[in-house]
Order: sequence, then structure tokens, then C-alpha cells
Amino acid sequence: MITSIIENKSSRQNLWNAAKNLAFPTAIWRLPRQSEKHFLTSFEEIPQQSKIDFEELGAGFAFSPFVNPDGGKTFFLKADLHYIFNANESTQNEDFKEVISPSALNPHFIELMNGEIQALKSISDNKTTNQHTTKQEFIDLVEKGIAEIENGIFQKVVLSRTKQLVLPPDFDVVATFDKLCKAYPSAFISAVSLPHLGVVWMGASPEVLVSQDSEGIFRTMALAGTQSAYDSDGKLIKPSEALWRQKEIEEQSFVTRYIINCLKKIRVREFEEEGPKTVIAGNLMHLRTDIIIDTVAINFPQLATVMLDLLHPTSAVCGMPKIPATEFILSNEGYDRDFFSGFLGPVNIQSSEGQVESHIFVNLRTMKIEGNVATLYAGCGITADSNPEKEWNETEMKTQTLGKVLNSEF
Repeated sequence: MITSIIENKSSRQNLWNAAKNLAFPTAIWRLPRQSEKHFLTSFEEIPQQSKIDFEELGAGFAFSPFVNPDGGKTFFLKADLHYIFNANESTQNEDFKEVISPSALNPHFIELMNGEIQALKSISDNKTTNQHTTKQEFIDLVEKGIAEIENGIFQKVVLSRTKQLVLPPDFDVVATFDKLCKAYPSAFISAVSLPHLGVVWMGASPEVLVSQDSEGIFRTMALAGTQSAYDSDGKLIKPSEALWRQKEIEEQSFVTRYIINCLKKIRVREFEEEGPKTVIAGNLMHLRTDIIIDTVAINFPQLATVMLDLLHPTSAVCGMPKIPATEFILSNEGYDRDFFSGFLGPVNIQSSEGQVESHIFVNLRTMKIEGNVATLYAGCGITADSNPEKEWNETEMKTQTLGKVLNSEF
């Protein structure tokens, strides 16, 4: 059993390093407002790609790009090995639970865990793509989007940009993951390693796409509208005292209507709607409406699978109507979003209490790590009332979510 060799403070670090050195696709994550940290690795060097069907798939981790026709480009990291870690305050260590134990494991994995051998493989060092959007490029893009709205092409479009940073020499994925967990307790914190692509994606997402717990309670949310969580004096604003412009209220209402229209398509009318309300996500505030459905009461156990297909990509990451907004994004942003504004999260994963749940989040507040370079991504919703300068400032605030944790000049 592996459990006998990871009873030390750096156990998650050892697991991560061993999986990386063997080129195993790996995910670590922590759900919002929880203390459990999960480690999952697949023994397939290239993870399978398939549509996410919660009723048919076993335990694993989904990772999907922004553009994903029919859902077939989603990576599914099968849970060949799954551990849950909990902080133990009395020992200042981590207790762990082995949820899935493989019947056969590459012997090099244990040797790497013990530090008995050196790395067996060099991870693919793909050439880092030069993706850095200038301020003028983004302002020009926003102005073009506003012009298309005025021409009646769409009502809203979500435009994004990138920012690249050189990582410090001592950068460490697991240590940075722990920093993000501490800094953003209400976010979904994750790190996903895809060695066959030579990349690691890290993020602190505030937005649930679909979630279904062991009791059959389905949840999704409309999260849009952004402002700083701090006033001009640097003091945290109370959510109850936040003031919202018409632009942000309208932007968020587009997303709520989009979700409700998806429910109408499948004739689901029994749902609970909470909000909109102001929520804090790191250094930002957003407007959020929660949609909650009891799938047992309406006899619709497949709701999460059906809604994932209908929702992605939501108007919170592309626009409204979806097709013309997406076409504008693909033709004008000037770079490949890749997994930014896609979705990710655990599928049919067991908690330490034994409940099996699925939680899929929109891949926001995220960065791609290639070698020693981090590419940060940020977007904002553009409506007829948008101000290009303010939209640039909004993306700057959003890149700070991860940027300030990197110990780089920011």
C-alpha cells in the first residue's frame, strides 16, 4: 500500500512530483469553503477525450476548452489514484484518506515518492506562445465589439486578453496552490497538469457551471458584473453597501435569462432562484443569482448532464446571443483561449464522508504555465454602455487574483 510511504508533511508534494516525473495527467483541487484538498492522477499518459455524462462515467476530473463542439474535446482524467488530505492542527501535518487504491501501480512511482531514483522522463517543453495583449489592442477590440452591438449583431459579448509573467526561480505548483487556498477560501482552487502538452493550468474560479450532490440537488449560477471590493481608501466594501451601475445589472441579467431559457428548453419549471446578490471573490465583487433544483422531486436525475451541454459556453464567457458573439470572439480576439473560459472539476468523486458528488466550474481567474512563463487570462462583458478604459481596468483587477500570489512585480 502506498499509504505507508506518504506519512509526512510533504506528501502531496511527493505525489505531485512523482506523477509529473512519470508524465501522468494529474489534478489537485479544493472546493469552495471546504478544507479537504484532493489529489488525483491517471495512469494514462494521454487522458481520454469524451463528452461528460455524469451517469455513465466513473470517478475522475473533467477539463474542457472554451470551444468544444458536442463536448467531445473534454479531457477526462480517470481517478486511478485519489487521495483526500485534511489539515491536522494538533500535529501541524496533513491527515489523508486513500479513496481509490490501484491494484497495480508502476513501481517507479513508489521509488520516486521515496526519492530513490531521479526523474525518468523529461516533460515536454513546448515553446511558450507569445501571448501578451497590449492596452491599445484591447481597447480597439472593445470599441469594435461596441460597434457590433450598436449594429444589432449581438446584445453582449465577452472579450478577453492575456498577460504574461516570468515566474520566480523558486516557483512551486503545490506551494502556490496552498497560497491560493488560503487567499481565496470561497473559490474553487485547482492545478491541472497535462504533461503530454507540457502545461500546468492553475486557477481560483468563483463560478459554478453545474453541480449535483449526493442528495440530487442541482445548482448553477449566473455570475457577472464586476467592481473592486475596495473603496478609494483601500477599505473593504460591505456587500450590502455596494452600488451597481446599470451596465453591470444588465450584464448579469443576460446570464440569468440565458440559464432560465435553457431550463425552458427542457421544460423544467420547478426551480428556486436566489438573487441577484453581491458576493466577494478575492479583490472583486460580482452580482450572483443561484439556481437550485431538486432533481429527485422532478424525477430528472440526468439534469446535470443535460444542462452542461446546454449551458457551456454561457453568456458569462461568450455573450448573447451565443452564436454571433462566439463567432466575433474567434475572429477578433487574436489568440486561442484554449482552456480559459472552458470548464473543469471533479466528476463522481467521493468526499471523506463517503458522498459521491460532481462539481463543474467555469475556468476563470486562471493561468497557463509553460516552463518559467505564466500566461494569465481575464475577460469582461461588453454591452452598449461599456467604457473601453474601464473594461481594461477590470481585466487588470482580474489578473491580480493570481498575479499577486506569484511574488512577481505586478
